Amino acid sequence: IAAVSRLTFSLGVVSRSKMAASRRLHKELDEIRKSGMKNFRNIQVDDSNILTWQGLIVPDNPPYDKGAFRIEIIFPAEYPFKPPKITFKTKIYHPNIDEKGQVCLPVISAENWKPATKTDQDIVIQSLIALVNDPQPEHPLRADLAEEYSKDRKKFFKNAEEFTKKHGEKRPVD
Repeated sequence: IAAVSRLTFSLGVVSRSKMAASRRLHKELDEIRKSGMKNFRNIQVDDSNILTWQGLIVPDNPPYDKGAFRIEIIFPAEYPFKPPKITFKTKIYHPNIDEKGQVCLPVISAENWKPATKTDQDIVIQSLIALVNDPQPEHPLRADLAEEYSKDRKKFFKNAEEFTKKHGEKRPVD
């Protein structure tokens, strides 16, 4: 009976945690949609699962301004006490984003995350957009691309632009 009570208690804690995450995410999603953010668009959220968002990152700077990039943001049930995970679903030629779409973004690392950090403010999404627009070769997930970026920027831009034209999503028109 004690084990059942502990299980019931922990399930109650998890569901309360998920409800708190859900309330906060609904609020953050509303704020993003109202903000008219031009660099994060076409946000899709399944009504049955507020913990998973998809949207388009629309960079301003070459070589990535020739396309858009679909991302997925997965929020843990413990959000905001644990950070979201961001994955690029569209292939991108970038030193800080690996072939699986995993991104090296310090603001959402476990050691830097703070519960006060909001997805909708200029923190998570803007940090991601800034990273896409301005690669950080000193913190690479793809050492070969970081080296190319550092040693031959012109070649990197040419390769990244061609890759973006081939694999990138169509940019929204408005």
